[in-house]
Amino acid sequence: MQIVEVGPRDGLQNETAPIPTAAKITFINALSVSGVGEIEVSAFVSPRWVPQLSDATEVLAGITRQPGVVYSVLVPNRQGLEQALAARVDKVSVFTAASETFNRKNINTTIEGSIRRFQPVVAQARDAGLPVRGYVSTAFWCAFEGKIEPQAVLDVVDRLVDIGIDEVAISDTIGKATPDEVKRLLDLLAGRLPVSRIAGHFHDTYGRGVDNVLAAWSAGIRTIDASVGGLGGCPYAPGASGNVATDDVVAALEKQGIATGVDRQRLAEAFDILRPFRVDDRRTLPADGSPACAACQFSTGKVCCKRYQAGN
Repeated sequence: MQIVEVGPRDGLQNETAPIPTAAKITFINALSVSGVGEIEVSAFVSPRWVPQLSDATEVLAGITRQPGVVYSVLVPNRQGLEQALAARVDKVSVFTAASETFNRKNINTTIEGSIRRFQPVVAQARDAGLPVRGYVSTAFWCAFEGKIEPQAVLDVVDRLVDIGIDEVAISDTIGKATPDEVKRLLDLLAGRLPVSRIAGHFHDTYGRGVDNVLAAWSAGIRTIDASVGGLGGCPYAPGASGNVATDDVVAALEKQGIATGVDRQRLAEAFDILRPFRVDDRRTLPADGSPACAACQFSTGKVCCKRYQAGN
């Protein structure tokens, strides 16, 4: 199973406390040596709507890229794609939904309007040699419309394939899907699209995230999104809690004898880098220290002792 770590983008986008750019860089560098196959680093979106990700260019310029790890970003339009190309990303993602209401509230257009909007983005990305993922949000349930029928999802996926999308991420945006619903939809999709082009993206609002990952595995899906520590949620989906936690997914898969290549200890070390910035009582960084000092058990808050190195 390949794990796509979405914490730096889908996780942090919903954090209300500012996360320093340097902390994000250290966080991503730690994730890069954890064994995940892909990291969704950030998004080139309007800072007015997603201020937490306004430093995408700086983050991408500052990280240490590891061989074999794919570094991807979300882009909403051609301007975002131009920024992504300048930042030398490995892959880009665009997004739509299977719910008309969610689409209007999220990106202020219809489903068809969203596809028309990012069609030139897909074409330009493919001309540049970049693979493109298409997120299909609210693929099972919508906070506004209720249950989404599988045919609606199939119709959206067909349109995405028609315009050249390489991979579709079937997303349980509000975390309400059951394993049976997941298996049913993915079996239908597998009948018209190679499973190698399908990813699963689950939230854990109702505590079914891990079970839904296992249901996706049984349907032949071998790419799963997850967020370290369960970071995340969607600001435009009432009731959506965090993404399914990467550490929980890895543990569940390993229990089933399914290899992921991910080191859970290194995941924990990566998450610890963010921990001080997510609470009100934040430890002061030493003037000469890195953001990792804030998570270091040896830190006195006065001087960097050099005893903590993320990922080692």
